[in-house]
Amino acid sequence: MSQPIALSSEVPATCRACNVRHAGMCAVLTAAELATMARSARRTQHAPGEPLVVEDSKLTSYANVTDGVVKLSRVLRNGRQQVVGLQFAPDLLGRLFGRENLVNVEAASEVDLCRIPKDVLEQLVATNPVLKQRLLDQSLQDLDEARDWMVTLGRKDARQRVASLLLLVARRCGAPGIDDPDRVVFDLPLTRSDMADFLGLTIETVSRQISRLRHEGVVQVANHRHVVIPNLPRLEVLAG
Repeated sequence: MSQPIALSSEVPATCRACNVRHAGMCAVLTAAELATMARSARRTQHAPGEPLVVEDSKLTSYANVTDGVVKLSRVLRNGRQQVVGLQFAPDLLGRLFGRENLVNVEAASEVDLCRIPKDVLEQLVATNPVLKQRLLDQSLQDLDEARDWMVTLGRKDARQRVASLLLLVARRCGAPGIDDPDRVVFDLPLTRSDMADFLGLTIETVSRQISRLRHEGVVQVANHRHVVIPNLPRLEVLAG
């Protein structure tokens, strides 16, 4: 069993300054384990649209998302791209104990990553059952979200699909209002084209449904990206 987390003064300085030090997998690592990981980890920063991982490439490292949003996609034989998922801080990028990267990964917003060599993280997982459970929980959450998205794509209409995507982003990276917890603010990490790919809709339909939600007062949008949800429970109802 993993030992209790050590005092912050014993944790490596780079980890103490990290946005996700007390979230995700890092929350269950001891100071010694954090030091082991920090010695070989690399912190990288990426601009929106920058490729991070190429599909079918050899998996040599994992990456902890410490800030920002990344999109996962597959390329079909006809060259078309299908967005298949989003990951947020503090999610781990990479299929644990895999040999190849199964999807393309691209920065959807400005992204900070903590890149960890494959052998280093797998050794930590092998010796820390709490870490193994934490990463299993993330995998199960990803599975649950994939099943939910099957329902969204298979049974919901265009308005509900757009509302569902806005709800997903609001829950994962939105900032609640200080005086009103039902009010949520975030920057949308996807272009209208990405949203269309993710939702199985046309760009025109996505834009039309966002305009409809704005007209109804469900969302407020500035500069195409800055989104305010005045009443999150109302959006949940509309998402079906």
